[in-house]
Amino acid sequence: MSAQTSVSHTAELPYLDVERFTALVERASGVAVVDFTAAWCPPCRILAPHIEALARELSGCALVAKVDVDTQPELVARFGVQSMPTLIFFRDGLAVDRVVGVVPAAQIRAKVERLNRDL
Repeated sequence: MSAQTSVSHTAELPYLDVERFTALVERASGVAVVDFTAAWCPPCRILAPHIEALARELSGCALVAKVDVDTQPELVARFGVQSMPTLIFFRDGLAVDRVVGVVPAAQIRAKVERLNRDL
Protein backbone atom coordinates (compact mmCIF):
# COMPACT_ATOMS: atom_id res chain seq x y z
CA MET A 1 0.00 0.00 0.00
CA SER A 2 1.43 3.38 -0.92
CA ALA A 3 1.66 6.30 1.47
CA GLN A 4 -1.19 7.98 -0.42
CA THR A 5 -3.60 5.11 0.15
CA SER A 6 -2.75 4.28 3.73
CA VAL A 7 -5.35 4.82 6.41
CA SER A 8 -4.31 7.08 9.27
CA HIS A 9 -5.38 6.02 12.74
CA THR A 10 -6.27 7.66 16.00
CA ALA A 11 -6.35 4.91 18.60
CA GLU A 12 -7.69 1.99 16.57
CA LEU A 13 -10.10 3.90 14.38
CA PRO A 14 -9.17 4.69 10.78
CA TYR A 15 -9.64 8.19 9.42
CA LEU A 16 -10.74 8.01 5.80
CA ASP A 17 -9.93 10.25 2.87
CA VAL A 18 -11.98 10.15 -0.35
CA GLU A 19 -9.99 7.30 -1.87
CA ARG A 20 -10.10 5.08 1.23
CA PHE A 21 -13.77 5.95 1.80
CA THR A 22 -14.58 4.71 -1.69
CA ALA A 23 -12.57 1.51 -1.24
CA LEU A 24 -13.58 0.63 2.33
CA VAL A 25 -17.17 1.87 2.46
CA GLU A 26 -18.74 2.44 -0.95
CA ARG A 27 -17.24 -0.56 -2.76
CA ALA A 28 -17.44 -2.95 0.18
CA SER A 29 -20.16 -5.34 1.19
CA GLY A 30 -21.51 -5.39 4.71
CA VAL A 31 -22.18 -2.72 7.28
CA ALA A 32 -20.12 0.40 7.98
CA VAL A 33 -20.55 3.25 10.44
CA VAL A 34 -18.77 6.47 9.54
CA ASP A 35 -18.37 9.19 12.16
CA PHE A 36 -18.07 12.65 10.60
CA THR A 37 -16.14 14.50 13.28
CA ALA A 38 -13.73 17.33 14.10
CA ALA A 39 -11.02 17.63 16.75
CA TRP A 40 -12.39 21.02 17.89
CA CYS A 41 -15.97 19.73 18.36
CA PRO A 42 -16.89 19.16 22.06
CA PRO A 43 -19.80 16.76 21.32
CA CYS A 44 -17.46 14.80 19.01
CA ARG A 45 -14.96 14.44 21.85
CA ILE A 46 -17.75 13.17 24.12
CA LEU A 47 -18.80 10.55 21.56
CA ALA A 48 -15.27 9.49 20.51
CA PRO A 49 -14.52 6.97 23.30
CA HIS A 50 -17.88 5.28 22.73
CA ILE A 51 -17.23 5.03 18.97
CA GLU A 52 -13.77 3.59 19.61
CA ALA A 53 -15.20 1.02 22.04
CA LEU A 54 -17.89 0.07 19.52
CA ALA A 55 -15.24 -0.32 16.82
CA ARG A 56 -13.46 -2.90 18.97
CA GLU A 57 -16.72 -4.60 19.93
CA LEU A 58 -18.07 -4.73 16.36
CA SER A 59 -14.78 -5.79 14.76
CA GLY A 60 -15.57 -8.45 12.20
CA CYS A 61 -19.23 -7.53 11.80
CA ALA A 62 -19.01 -3.83 10.86
CA LEU A 63 -16.41 -1.31 9.78
CA VAL A 64 -16.29 1.71 12.06
CA ALA A 65 -14.30 4.67 10.76
CA LYS A 66 -14.07 8.45 10.96
CA VAL A 67 -13.99 11.32 8.50
CA ASP A 68 -12.33 14.56 9.61
CA VAL A 69 -14.70 17.24 8.35
CA ASP A 70 -11.91 19.82 8.19
CA THR A 71 -9.72 17.79 5.84
CA GLN A 72 -12.41 16.03 3.77
CA PRO A 73 -14.85 18.71 2.55
CA GLU A 74 -15.75 16.64 -0.52
CA LEU A 75 -17.16 13.84 1.66
CA VAL A 76 -18.92 16.37 3.91
CA ALA A 77 -20.63 17.92 0.88
CA ARG A 78 -21.42 14.55 -0.75
CA PHE A 79 -23.34 13.40 2.31
CA GLY A 80 -24.82 16.76 3.34
CA VAL A 81 -23.20 16.77 6.78
CA GLN A 82 -24.10 20.02 8.53
CA SER A 83 -23.68 19.21 12.22
CA MET A 84 -21.21 17.17 14.18
CA PRO A 85 -20.98 14.52 15.14
CA THR A 86 -22.93 12.86 12.36
CA LEU A 87 -22.89 9.08 12.12
CA ILE A 88 -23.86 7.65 8.76
CA PHE A 89 -24.70 3.96 8.51
CA PHE A 90 -23.94 2.15 5.26
CA ARG A 91 -25.00 -1.25 4.02
CA ASP A 92 -23.32 -2.67 0.93
CA GLY A 93 -21.95 0.77 0.05
CA LEU A 94 -25.22 2.69 0.34
CA ALA A 95 -26.09 5.20 3.07
CA VAL A 96 -29.17 3.81 4.80
CA ASP A 97 -29.44 5.74 8.07
CA ARG A 98 -27.89 8.59 10.04
CA VAL A 99 -27.76 9.96 13.56
CA VAL A 100 -26.80 13.54 14.38
CA GLY A 101 -25.43 14.46 17.80
CA VAL A 102 -24.34 12.50 20.81
CA VAL A 103 -26.37 9.32 21.23
CA PRO A 104 -25.98 6.34 23.55
CA ALA A 105 -23.63 3.61 22.34
CA ALA A 106 -26.49 1.12 22.74
CA GLN A 107 -28.49 3.00 20.09
CA ILE A 108 -25.59 2.82 17.63
CA ARG A 109 -25.01 -0.87 18.38
CA ALA A 110 -28.72 -1.63 17.88
CA LYS A 111 -28.70 0.03 14.46
CA VAL A 112 -25.65 -1.98 13.39
CA GLU A 113 -27.21 -5.22 14.66
CA ARG A 114 -30.42 -4.45 12.78
CA LEU A 115 -28.52 -3.73 9.56
CA ASN A 116 -26.54 -6.96 9.89
CA ARG A 117 -29.74 -8.96 10.47
CA ASP A 118 -31.31 -7.45 7.35
CA LEU A 119 -28.38 -8.50 5.12
